Amino acid sequence: MSAGSPETTVTIKRGQATDRGLRRELNEDAFLATDSLFAVADGMGGHEAGEVASRVCVETLAEGYEQAGGQLNAEQIQQLMRTADNAIRAAAAERAGTTLTGAAVVYQEGTPYWLVFNVGDSRTYRLAGGELEQVTVDHSEVQLMMDRGEISAKEAVWHPRRHVITRALGTGDDSRADFWLLPINHGDRLLICSDGLSGELRDETMKEIIDRFAEPQEAVDALVQAALRTGGRDNITVIVADAVSGHIDDDMADTMPRPDVADEGETEPVAAAGGDTTEERKP
Repeated sequence: MSAGSPETTVTIKRGQATDRGLRRELNEDAFLATDSLFAVADGMGGHEAGEVASRVCVETLAEGYEQAGGQLNAEQIQQLMRTADNAIRAAAAERAGTTLTGAAVVYQEGTPYWLVFNVGDSRTYRLAGGELEQVTVDHSEVQLMMDRGEISAKEAVWHPRRHVITRALGTGDDSRADFWLLPINHGDRLLICSDGLSGELRDETMKEIIDRFAEPQEAVDALVQAALRTGGRDNITVIVADAVSGHIDDDMADTMPRPDVADEGETEPVAAAGGDTTEERKP
């Protein structure tokens, strides 16, 4: 699978899976995995609500991707997320919402980049140079507490407010997305997942598993099975995307400019400052 421009091409190899888990009656997760757009949506709202929100979200992205001929830019992705937000509110009468995280392959001056996006507490990680880095920042109450120094990362894992998020698509007062623009390097591996994975496995465990398997699908399957063995208390959705050829970047990876999007304040790679309301999910 490849996505490219006349100037350059990057090839992405991927694996993907979703599992209802061991305790949920429904799978409210949905995902999209194409040649150059990868997304995981974790619905909330219960029967005929959360699953609707996540499905509408990924269907909106898929339709926009197809209409754009498989090559989206930052502005188009941002607009698709707004469209999804409105469509979910209309479809579920604001009774449901969804998180959304993922990445698109975009091009600036012929050079490929990961455009990572996030709303809520599903996560996108990057494995590069032997290190697994969480790219996205959770929009959650426990993340805000950690930012203020009120709790530690270890305490956040079991905090009673760990399932309260501060941003979502389709519900609440804040549906803004954060964006990150990262050069694509040969050998990059992205891990995109719902919190059914990250809530069951520690980062070091996820790194050990994805280091062990060269094939993306084998890594995905092993991650899902590990989450099930640990308890499988939530729906589990995982995408692993490998850049098997592409731009070899220099040391500027952490200083690249953000995508030029229209609305100021919607591309900052920082945690939410909080909204007027918070959304409780998955009690």
